[in-house]
Amino acid sequence: MDSLTQIVLGAACGEAILGKKIGNKALLFGALGGTIPDLDVFAGAFFYNNEIDAMLFHRGFMHSILFSILGAFLFGWIIYKLYNTGKRLNTTTLNDWIKLFFWSLFTHPILDSFTPYGTQLFAPFSNYRVAFNNIAVADPIYTLPFLLSMIILMFYNRNNEKRRFWLKVGIGISSTYMLLTIFNKLYIDTIFESSLKESNTNYTRFSTQPAILNNILWYGIAETENNYHVGFYSLLDTSKSFSDWKVIPKIRALTSSEYKDIKDLAWFSNDYYNVESLDNEEYMYRDLRYPLVQTQDGYKAIFNLKLFKEKNRLNMMPFKPEMEDFSFTMSALWIRLKGK
Repeated sequence: MDSLTQIVLGAACGEAILGKKIGNKALLFGALGGTIPDLDVFAGAFFYNNEIDAMLFHRGFMHSILFSILGAFLFGWIIYKLYNTGKRLNTTTLNDWIKLFFWSLFTHPILDSFTPYGTQLFAPFSNYRVAFNNIAVADPIYTLPFLLSMIILMFYNRNNEKRRFWLKVGIGISSTYMLLTIFNKLYIDTIFESSLKESNTNYTRFSTQPAILNNILWYGIAETENNYHVGFYSLLDTSKSFSDWKVIPKIRALTSSEYKDIKDLAWFSNDYYNVESLDNEEYMYRDLRYPLVQTQDGYKAIFNLKLFKEKNRLNMMPFKPEMEDFSFTMSALWIRLKGK
């Protein structure tokens, strides 16, 4: 999920493990642990000259279970050596710090696995991306109550039981909401499947996920032999059927047999994608997993990557969403979310 959410979850892990011993500093170190996996964005840029390789490195090994275990011992040992000096000598143990970093590191990819972006939990042994698609990458209803609880507990002494109470409140509300999104996902899948049957769409597979910033408006995409059929459904709609249908023809201006980079990008998109030819030997790669957004020119894919040929490979321009009027798009999202 977004960086703020991961910081809050990491801080909660820090509080749970070391809050009674070191107070608010446990929140700080937990937040640090919760941030470390996302530093693979910078690591990818450092290790790779190709922007596609750098992007695909994100949510790879540094988001794996193995990294959580190895990182727990490494960062736990480093911080223990730095912290356990002077007046703080023997106030904490090495085991405390290993546990703090394990849980703050481990919960990060676990949380990410609920989002459509997914994460490679089993890297480097497998590149399978775990993605349950039940919550958006950014969802304020999950994050804000959790954040508020962490802020409140900071004002109590580390030995005050109210710190533990507010920790339980934060974890409890966020976990309950996450469970609710899972039930929503199961329900939406049945609605989308029945909607496809009603329209006599002969599909081979489908996927659903919530639109950004909420869990009420959902997006569905179904693949047929030559097209993608996409639609929207709000839990507040009067009818139990997807609507706003769009048919998107499959376009493969470049294929995976020509460029391994297309194969890698297709894996990243779970094979829901288009590649269109532009001028000057440039290409637009559209990741259709993510919900289309409504613009003043109609619905558009938001996750678009401009590709260009470089030697025997493809490379890409920095990501820029095609959203000319952000306020219009957010207004349209809100209107559709309220149902029809």
